[in-house]
Amino acid sequence: MLKNLFADRIFNKKLFMLAFPIGMQNLMLALVAAADALMLGRLNQDAMAAVSLATQIQFIQNMFLAAICSGVGLLGAQYWGKKDIAVLNKIFGLSIRESIIVSLAFFVGCRFFPDKLMKLFASDPILINIGVEYLKIAAWSYLITGISQCYLSIMRVSEHASYSAWISSITVILNIIFNAIFIFGLFGVPAMGVKGAALATLIARIFEMLWCLGTGFGKSFIKLRIRTIFTFNRILITDFWRYTAPILGAYTIWSIGFTAYTAIMGHMGRDAAAANAIAAVVRDLLCCMCNGVAAGSSIIIGNELGAGNLEKGKLYGKKAIVISFIVGFISTILILASIPVISKFVILTDQAYKYMVGMFVIMSIYMIGRSVCTVTINGVFSAGGDTMFDPISLLVCMYGIALPCAFLGAFYFHLPVLLVYGCTCLDEVGKIPWVVFHFKKYRWVRNLTRDI
Repeated sequence: MLKNLFADRIFNKKLFMLAFPIGMQNLMLALVAAADALMLGRLNQDAMAAVSLATQIQFIQNMFLAAICSGVGLLGAQYWGKKDIAVLNKIFGLSIRESIIVSLAFFVGCRFFPDKLMKLFASDPILINIGVEYLKIAAWSYLITGISQCYLSIMRVSEHASYSAWISSITVILNIIFNAIFIFGLFGVPAMGVKGAALATLIARIFEMLWCLGTGFGKSFIKLRIRTIFTFNRILITDFWRYTAPILGAYTIWSIGFTAYTAIMGHMGRDAAAANAIAAVVRDLLCCMCNGVAAGSSIIIGNELGAGNLEKGKLYGKKAIVISFIVGFISTILILASIPVISKFVILTDQAYKYMVGMFVIMSIYMIGRSVCTVTINGVFSAGGDTMFDPISLLVCMYGIALPCAFLGAFYFHLPVLLVYGCTCLDEVGKIPWVVFHFKKYRWVRNLTRDI
């Protein structure tokens, strides 16, 4: 398989042209969290930990938006393979409508009830108060994020992945620059600390949305027709939610589970919360590789399935799962190599540093499972509409094994911090045999398009 993989230049070129810009786009987005953590870490440990906890709310919102965008990618890739632009326009309008509803809900919660939300993630009053300051400003950015994400998703499935990556990359660079200016008070601007980090995010998101709206004037881009936002096509809505609802369920289950992991670590003390914040940032940075491969392979396989080339789609799926193992092992090496580098950029107590090193070692094994499961489930299975496997596997492995072990370990058995953290990493590694077994059933090899 490896010989055939490296010899298939067509597949490799297509995957690189999609996975690289999408991976870079994910990387640039993750760099915002990394920049927040590093810059706030230079202020003090509490500011870094509090913002890390506060942004878990945005993390949950992003999972809802990611599910909607996955629906765009799933159906959009197949209809793009079929060359049915009219339906693609309708899918775009439908996604915008759903994302606006989600964004409004999170805006209201973060703007008017930030203290109640923070208490879900921390018990320390200092961390709660700092998080509230951040959320009251950041809430406005949550209001407009969904529109931009839908635009970027439709660009990726319509052969403009590199353009969407440019938009995200420039936005992130601006975000980081504004972070430095507002957090530390550069160029005569008053130092704002965590409020500055939130303001920087808001300005960057406004810029991103305006740029996305401007793509409507480009001839080769899929344009948003306002009427499609308010058009309710029963067949399309049914198809969209038939495949997107399980993705939304999976993302919701996964995001709540990961948020629960963060909350558990947050309740184990400031040192544990700070170490977990650093580990989460590095994990998210390295996950960009497998996320890019997953999204790229999903589009490529979806194009072939939508065009009726089922055998080629099946072959591409096999190639994608091999690549997922390669990416996983590369991630393991990078995590271990990053330990001495990260330790030079953050200020931690001796205990927090020990926790961080231990978490990195555990995470290096976890990343193999994360890569294989992400590419296979979110890439290959999703391309053919086989979306029910994901929520079922999460319920069994995360909620049936990992989360109960972590919860009981932290609050009942009072296990050491690193053992509790290890419990939170059980789910992805444990899913590998099940994922490979399901892959070989080939239920995901389906053409989902029809005349609408």
